[in-house]
Amino acid sequence: MAALTTFSGTTLSGKRVLLIVSGGIAAFKVHELIRLLRAQGCGVTCVLTEAGRQFVTPLSLQALSEAKVYADLFSLTDESEMGHIQLSRSADLLAVVPATADLLARMAGGLANDLASTVLLATDKPVLVAPAMNVRMWLHAATQANIALLQSRGIHVVGPDEGAMACHEFGPGRMAEPAAILAAIAALLDPPKPLAGKHAIVTSGPTHEPIDPIRYIANRSSGKQGHAIATALAALGARVTLISGPVAVADPTGVSVRRVETAQQMLEAAQAALPADIAVCAAAVADWRVANAAEGKIKKKQGVAAPALELVPNPDILATLSSAGPSRPRLVVGFAAETDDLLANAASKLQRKGCDWIIANDVSPATGIMGGEENTVHLVTAAGIEDWPRLSKQRVAEQIAARIAGVFA
Repeated sequence: MAALTTFSGTTLSGKRVLLIVSGGIAAFKVHELIRLLRAQGCGVTCVLTEAGRQFVTPLSLQALSEAKVYADLFSLTDESEMGHIQLSRSADLLAVVPATADLLARMAGGLANDLASTVLLATDKPVLVAPAMNVRMWLHAATQANIALLQSRGIHVVGPDEGAMACHEFGPGRMAEPAAILAAIAALLDPPKPLAGKHAIVTSGPTHEPIDPIRYIANRSSGKQGHAIATALAALGARVTLISGPVAVADPTGVSVRRVETAQQMLEAAQAALPADIAVCAAAVADWRVANAAEGKIKKKQGVAAPALELVPNPDILATLSSAGPSRPRLVVGFAAETDDLLANAASKLQRKGCDWIIANDVSPATGIMGGEENTVHLVTAAGIEDWPRLSKQRVAEQIAARIAGVFA
C-alpha cells in the first residue's frame, strides 16, 4: 500500500486534527507531523495511549501542539470539561499515528477499553490511520483482515512504506513519513474537486404508486445508496440535483433536493433538471402503476370480492435519459437490483436501456442489502464486469463517484 509522497501546499488554516499517538518506535515522527500541521495553520489536539507514553512524553506533544494532551478515559476533570464524546467530534479529522497492530485490531473489533479506542468508536468524523509495525506483523493474515475490514467501514489508510526498520528487518511496515501523512490529511480535509463545473442528476429511494388516496404500491428501498452517491458526487465538486422518492434518510448537505412520489413525477423532475453531464439512476422505481387509482378510499364490503387492480407500465426513466439526443448526459449509470441471475440480467439491462454503466446488486432478503448499511455491487460496462467486495454504502458511493470522476479527467 503505497504512501502519498507529496503535498500541494494547500492551507489547512482553521481545520482541527485529533492526533492519536499509540505505542511504537515510529511515534518519534509525530513531533515533525505536529510541526508540519501547525505550519499549515491546523490546530492539533493529542490523545496519548499508555503504550505511546513509553516513546514520547505528554510535555513534548503539548509544547509542539500548544494544546492540552489527553490520556485518561476516567479523568474526572477531562470528562467534566470535555468528555470523550465531545473530544471525538470537536475535530475535523482523527489521525492515528502510528497505528499499531494492537490498536488496529481493537478498532476492527469495536473495543473501547481506553481513551484512544473509545474516541475512535464515538467519532462521526473521518479517520486516517498510519500503520507502523514489524513486517511479519503487517503481513499477518489477522492484520490484513483487520485493515480490509476497517477500509470497508470507511477508514482511510496511508502507508505503510517498505524499508529498514528498528527491528533490523526490511519490508513493508515502516510508517509513512510525516510529509506523506500531512498530504493524506490535506487530501481528506481539502479534497480535490475533479467534478467542479459538472451537473449530476441522481434518483434515489422508492416510488409510491397510488391505489387510492390511502394505499399505494411500493418497495423496500431506503434511499441510503442513492443519497450516499449524491453526497459523494457533491464532495468531488459536482452540482447535484437529487430526485428522491419518499424516504426516511436525511437530505444530503450541499445538494439540491427534489421530492417526488410517483415514477411519472420522478421522470418529469429528471427531465426538468436537464441538461446534465451525469445521471445516476439509483432509485427503485415501481415498474407498474394502477391504471385508474380510486379518488376515494376503497372500502372492504362483506361478501364483496376484492377489487381487481389493472396495472399499466410506468415510464422508463433510465431508458429515457439514455436516449440519444442533445440533452443526453455524457454518462448515464443505472442500477440493477436482482434476486436471481444477477449478472446476466444486469448485462441484458445495459443493452436494453442504452445506458453506459449498470451497477448490479443482489437484493435477495438473505443479503440484507435492501434497507441495510452495506452493499455488494458489480460494475457492468461494455468492457466487462468488475466485482467489488462488500462495502459500506458510503464506500460504494465514494468508489462510484471516483470512477465517474475518472471519465471526466
